Amino acid sequence: MTTDTQTSRTVAEQFVERLGRLDQDAIQELFAADIDWYVPGDDALPWTGRRTRREEVAPYFTTMWPHFVPGRSKVVLERIVVDGGDVMLLGVFTHTVAATGKEFTTPSAMHLVVEDGEIVRLHLYEDTLSVARAFTAG
Repeated sequence: MTTDTQTSRTVAEQFVERLGRLDQDAIQELFAADIDWYVPGDDALPWTGRRTRREEVAPYFTTMWPHFVPGRSKVVLERIVVDGGDVMLLGVFTHTVAATGKEFTTPSAMHLVVEDGEIVRLHLYEDTLSVARAFTAG
């Protein structure tokens, strides 16, 4: 299965727009039933790891978002690179951890793969050490 570049860009732009609205259910609708999702990080953070089903997408966000101070997060999308079904979202995340008050900033790259108009893969690359340190008191 292949997807043309324009379809992939459209799906990626919908993903970014829905992410900006914090609409986890609408984000989930963009994913295929079976997915390859991987967010690396400290096992103590409940949203890290692998997911394989569409139904696991919305809970990722509803698990993660409450850990950050509302209104104190910033996402700067620097570039969307699309080649066929492959999409790279390049940007910078800044969040403040609710439990510690610590802020962290990490460059990020998100690799999406779009097939038949649905996201079948999401792999996130970020500075997981900075994220883990922000969740550590002291």
